[in-house]
Amino acid sequence: MIRAALLLLAVIGASPAQAACRQALAIGLDVSGSVDQGEYRMQLDGLAGALGSEQVSAALLEGATAPVRLLVFEWSGPQAQRILLPWTDITDEAALQGAIDRLRSIERVRAEPTTAIGEATMLGARLLAEQSDCWQRTLDLSGDGKSNTGRRPQDVQAAELPEGLTVNGLVVGAEPSEAVQRRLVEIGELVAYFQAYVIRGPDAFVESALGFEDYEAAMTRKLLREIRSLAIGALDLPPD
Repeated sequence: MIRAALLLLAVIGASPAQAACRQALAIGLDVSGSVDQGEYRMQLDGLAGALGSEQVSAALLEGATAPVRLLVFEWSGPQAQRILLPWTDITDEAALQGAIDRLRSIERVRAEPTTAIGEATMLGARLLAEQSDCWQRTLDLSGDGKSNTGRRPQDVQAAELPEGLTVNGLVVGAEPSEAVQRRLVEIGELVAYFQAYVIRGPDAFVESALGFEDYEAAMTRKLLREIRSLAIGALDLPPD
């Protein structure tokens, strides 16, 4: 609550020229070898569905005079990273629908089979470092496994990340054919791994999906928790 109050004071004291963006949100999707074509589609369509849900779209569009700025990328091995949606200010329903339509239209390209979470973290950090005019900067990494190549996420130093960056995680459980008990154990282990080595920042958290069929619901929960809604448009900023 203290953090939110301080942020609100900063908003009230800012001039309109300063109020460019209330949150930069970069979403990184795991497309390594453990993600098959059907799961790839469920992940992209799940993100699109979450963005278009009534609650998330309302939260995104609240206070759109200082919008959320959204970017989506996919990652697998150290050299396999692709931006799917470049930085887009979600200023109105048309901008949001354009982002959703783009995500639904994307086709898979060949990626490395390995999982390089540390490299994905560094890419997200570089992208978010460009968004210094945003009051909040959040990196959101989805994954269904532990890092097994490239730089380890725990080796990424705080000094290499933008100041105030939050890194959240969304872990995805095992195949639907697996026994429920085994899936829950695997999810618990992966949540613990993300909590220990991946997420960063005082408000960072890990959301979980039982499988890719549960991805949209999990992403919806996570986006609602991440988006900072200050109702900027309801504030009467003092004249210069």
